[in-house]
Amino acid sequence: MTTVAEQSSSTLSCDVLVVGGGINGAGIARDLAGRGLQVVLCERDDLAAHTSSASTKLIHGGLRYLEYREFGLVRKALQEREVLLRSAPHIMWPLRFVMPHAPAMRPAWLIRAGLFLYDHLARREWLPGSGSLDLRHHAAGKPLKPDYLRGFIYSDGWVDDARLVTLCAVDAAERGATVLTRTTCVEAMRHGAQWQATLRDAAGAELHVKARALVNAAGPWAEQLLKQAVRNADGHPPIERRSLRLVRGSHIVVPRLFAHDHAYIFQAGDGRIVFAIPYERHFTLIGTTDVEVAQPEGAETCSDSEAAYLCAEVNRYFRAEVQPGQIVWRYAGVRPLLEDHAGDAKAATRDYKLELDRDGAPLLTVWGGKITTFRKLAEQAADQLCLALGDPRQAWTHSASLPGGDLSDWIGDAQRPDADFARFLQAAQHRYAWLDPHLVHRLARAYGSRIDRVLRTAEGQPAMKLQDLGGEIAPGLYEAELRYLRQTEWALSADDVLWRRSKLGLHLGAAQQQTVRDWFAHASPC
Repeated sequence: MTTVAEQSSSTLSCDVLVVGGGINGAGIARDLAGRGLQVVLCERDDLAAHTSSASTKLIHGGLRYLEYREFGLVRKALQEREVLLRSAPHIMWPLRFVMPHAPAMRPAWLIRAGLFLYDHLARREWLPGSGSLDLRHHAAGKPLKPDYLRGFIYSDGWVDDARLVTLCAVDAAERGATVLTRTTCVEAMRHGAQWQATLRDAAGAELHVKARALVNAAGPWAEQLLKQAVRNADGHPPIERRSLRLVRGSHIVVPRLFAHDHAYIFQAGDGRIVFAIPYERHFTLIGTTDVEVAQPEGAETCSDSEAAYLCAEVNRYFRAEVQPGQIVWRYAGVRPLLEDHAGDAKAATRDYKLELDRDGAPLLTVWGGKITTFRKLAEQAADQLCLALGDPRQAWTHSASLPGGDLSDWIGDAQRPDADFARFLQAAQHRYAWLDPHLVHRLARAYGSRIDRVLRTAEGQPAMKLQDLGGEIAPGLYEAELRYLRQTEWALSADDVLWRRSKLGLHLGAAQQQTVRDWFAHASPC
């Protein structure tokens, strides 16, 4: 794992400097590195520390966007669903969504028409299509109030969003990129055909970077970066052509509300939709909201009013009422949406725009975007940058696996991702029969085919028994995994592990979480 301190003795030269360690920045760095370019990625906090770990965690086309005639965006996202699901079946999997029909909201014919479009706007190879449900005789109807008699069902996908970002960064690093977390781009000056940037880490150490191109993938901070850090040779910021609309999306997590493995999509009273999704075995994830904010700083907190709103909306449907006092965790992220002058935040586009400034050394700014389209966004960004640098190179990510996603050494040829993971899990539990099956399942989900790399001794040998994994720092969390996360995935604090590399924070008590903090406080540097 590279640090600024290790690099600070000299100026670092690269082809592209990417600022921002969310899904778009990590995705672009991965794509460029895979094309053979020299890439530096810097992120002022942890990878996925903000919006990219605060999503509803869906790989989806966006059914509700059809109402706003966002057919191009929906088609683009639908085309990506199966591509992404195949690339990382350990952290992404298909999910069936149930929409109880509320006649007062949208008529049945409109929903059927929308689902027909959803099924046919893009080719599906293996995800099942939509259909109707009799909720009186389906498991999904049991938790609902008895007046919901019928509903609809369709397919989308689930993703561990923070791990997706991390795996993109791991892939980028393994293809030659330099990834610097806790490192701020304090200045980037354009001098003819070159950018000269100053990066500063949390300890104040500085690194000077010379880059042929600069990527602004700062998400909600994209405008601020242009205004405060990026300068042309005359000392002025680049001309701004776009602005962002900042919208907070909040979520709550409560104890599990239903036993089946389907998710719900509810029509809210204000015309929005709210999801209720199975989460971390013992919980239900409920979200999201659309609250406009003036700036990202200080806005990443789910307010009491938003939490009450989410409880009230799901209580329109569930038999057992959800109260704010039941919330075990809440989180929020600020979405950087393109300013399209839609009157209502819920109607604002979720599409993205790549703005390439070629007045000297190329500057590419990413405006907007969503997790489902990150790979396509990164591919288009890399295409534009390579062309601007006079070195077009072939795209490659469409059929590539993310780290841990290639299960062939364990199960042979791939078939369909969900079945492939089931076969892989069976093989992993057989190989690690001496470990608790729930732990093997968690590790298989997190690391996929790289589970062997995680379960190694301090000497790097494969673990053969429990004692080889080092101390059990917290229930189900051994030193071997913590060492791997520090050395390979840039985990530098307990929160990096408990809330981003995993969601163990939901399962461990305060004292158990403190033992993880103590381990990081006393662990030797990488």
